[in-house]
Amino acid sequence: MSSHKLNTTQLIDKLKQQLRQLEQEALIHDGNLAPNHSKYLQDIERFNQSLFIQKGAKLAPCIGQIKKDINQLEKYLSLRIGFSTLEQRCQNIQDKFTALKRALGSTNINIKAEQQRRASNRARYAKRRNQQHDNSGFDWIANSVMQNSHQIYQELNKHLNWAKKIELKIAQLELKLEQCHPTDKLKLQNEILQMHKRLGKCRQAISYIEERIQYFERPNNRYNR
Repeated sequence: MSSHKLNTTQLIDKLKQQLRQLEQEALIHDGNLAPNHSKYLQDIERFNQSLFIQKGAKLAPCIGQIKKDINQLEKYLSLRIGFSTLEQRCQNIQDKFTALKRALGSTNINIKAEQQRRASNRARYAKRRNQQHDNSGFDWIANSVMQNSHQIYQELNKHLNWAKKIELKIAQLELKLEQCHPTDKLKLQNEILQMHKRLGKCRQAISYIEERIQYFERPNNRYNR
């Protein structure tokens, strides 16, 4: 067997092995989804459309799309098409692996963000209702408190989105690190370190904001009446 044949066979075997592992994770993920959580994720776009065509909460359907890409790559390898085309196909498959892994890990973040978005909508509705009582003489108190709680929900969603983007960037840099030239490793490692620092600060902010939300949502909080 030629070395080219051996290398291409090893490449396909490695991709298929990665896919089998990811398929198990996706099936476990989908099996653990509670019905109300599936409802939260129903209308959320979790991927760039250039990677997956996917709707709803379940992620296992993405496996079939990657499997199709690997089969297509195997066909191209047998035809010995140009290196640049093969490289592009391999990169696309790796991008899909990365995106699906991030989606598997960010389900809880997406659920939390959707819960907070709905809570924010409820806060806006409550604010409008309070504004109907402007003649009471105490409307400025209600408006101020509801505006603050609404801002907190907005801030949480903003930081959750930032965390998601930073996590994706870290995943992309780590993938790049595995494939880069040794002379570029130090620079990439520093970039990854800086991204982890930003992610740490972002998560600290999320924890603080969630504590403020718990304060606003306490039943005995007089501002929540």
